[in-house]
Amino acid sequence: PMPDDGADILDLGCGYGAIAAVAARRGPSTHVVAVDINERARDLTARNAQRSELSNIEVCSPSDVAADRAYDRIYSNPPIRIGKPALRALLLHWLTRLRDDGIAYLVVGKHLGADSLATWLSGAGFAVERLAAKNSFRIITVTKEHR
Repeated sequence: PMPDDGADILDLGCGYGAIAAVAARRGPSTHVVAVDINERARDLTARNAQRSELSNIEVCSPSDVAADRAYDRIYSNPPIRIGKPALRALLLHWLTRLRDDGIAYLVVGKHLGADSLATWLSGAGFAVERLAAKNSFRIITVTKEHR
């Protein structure tokens, strides 16, 4: 689900920018920050945004994002294969940037540990729910615990 127009969105691990483009097109006043560690992915996202005339997408490397920046929504298919320590550090770094009423949507393969990731996130102080499951994928929502 996309937020109302005007939201601040993070597309974490944007790849070629598919999620960023959809979010930007659905909300012309929405600001989308598309982040990827891969320079080629960032270049593809920027080119796709330009071709689609989407000026509300900002493409960044992770180190270029201000530490105090907060988001209404985070969308990600997290890089599970980087290993548990690195994945947990990455998720803690970005999920703490959710606004108090913010929601993160994570798409994770069941066979890649979606259920154990959800359990770990719960233990790390987040409220976690399974939004949907189809084929071998799960979409889990993550919010701050106090909700």
